[in-house]
Amino acid sequence: MRPTGKLHLGHYHGVLKNWVKLQHEFECFFFVADWHALTTNYDDPSGIQESVWDMVIDWLAAGVNPGSSTMFIQSKVPEHAELHLLLSMITPLGWLERVPTYKDQQEKLREKDLATYGFLGYPLLQSADILMYRAGRVPVGADQVSHVEITREVARRFNHIYGREPGFEEQAEGAIVKMGKKNAKLYRTLKKRYQEEGDLEALETARALLKEQQNISLGDRERLYGYIEGGGKVILPEPQPLLTPESKMPGLDGQKMSKSYNNYIGLREDPDSVAQKIRTMQTDPQRVRRTDPGEPEKCPVWGLHQVYSDADTQEWVQTGCRTAGIGCLECKKPLIDAIIEEQRPLQERAREYEGNPDLVHAIIEEGCEHARDAARDTLEEVRAAMGLSYR
Repeated sequence: MRPTGKLHLGHYHGVLKNWVKLQHEFECFFFVADWHALTTNYDDPSGIQESVWDMVIDWLAAGVNPGSSTMFIQSKVPEHAELHLLLSMITPLGWLERVPTYKDQQEKLREKDLATYGFLGYPLLQSADILMYRAGRVPVGADQVSHVEITREVARRFNHIYGREPGFEEQAEGAIVKMGKKNAKLYRTLKKRYQEEGDLEALETARALLKEQQNISLGDRERLYGYIEGGGKVILPEPQPLLTPESKMPGLDGQKMSKSYNNYIGLREDPDSVAQKIRTMQTDPQRVRRTDPGEPEKCPVWGLHQVYSDADTQEWVQTGCRTAGIGCLECKKPLIDAIIEEQRPLQERAREYEGNPDLVHAIIEEGCEHARDAARDTLEEVRAAMGLSYR
């Protein structure tokens, strides 16, 4: 996530709740993309550092757990920059120019000079961010799937160019022997079924078999992934998008919640401020007087009820609004209570970290070290494949 400072409820419902769930299902890496912030804000980096720590505290407050995931800052793992450089040697210029957000962002941010190498190359830096950790899944919204797709293309091209190491087949056969007689026989059977009959189930079974092997190295495992598919060694596995459920959290005006629209409620916003924002929300323009009936679907407040209210409350809103049985302030009261109640545990957790910045820094330092260990392993193989391993 790019460091944009303190987060709002749109981030919480759209991203963070999903992260909290995923950290218990996968090995997760969550990082602050501070270099990516410079691709559009290179001329004013003054707020980046403060924004980084504000955002990390929000992650922790939301329940992202450093014991269950790896949290780090992109620029503190310089291996990202090296992999970006090495991938840039093989990435065609046209691939970057056709990324949908490239022209889209240039149109939206016309006041900025985005004719820079960094802006053109940011999708490749994203690819390096993903491929560095040999990610199987990347949680993204539908609008970001194209970035995962270019990452898959870059990985495919890299593996095609560099995966055919000298003596590949001999090394692959040697790796099969290391699996033991029973597993080696099963692997060969699955390989034959996939390559001769196109049996995709055999391919998946073989992948699962390789994943379980404790007595072969990571390099041998990737070599055998490539061997069964009839290619070379898979140095950089192709990731798959893991579609994030679309956020249903509207802003105070009914549009998407966004700082740029100034229609947001902060994740850690003061309860009095939350109450004031909800009370002053625009409602159905047809309800000029308390006795005028309204249409909930034409009122931004109804969108928040769909997120926060149970079926009984929603029914009460629908009936009360259409019959003028309730006023707009009455309608907003359960929303105020629900939002403040949701924020309470987040604010309590946040206070612990706000009062102990050294703890926050220590969490990130530990995450950076763990990320660097994983990054070094990947780069060691990438350098060797590209002929840059000097001993």
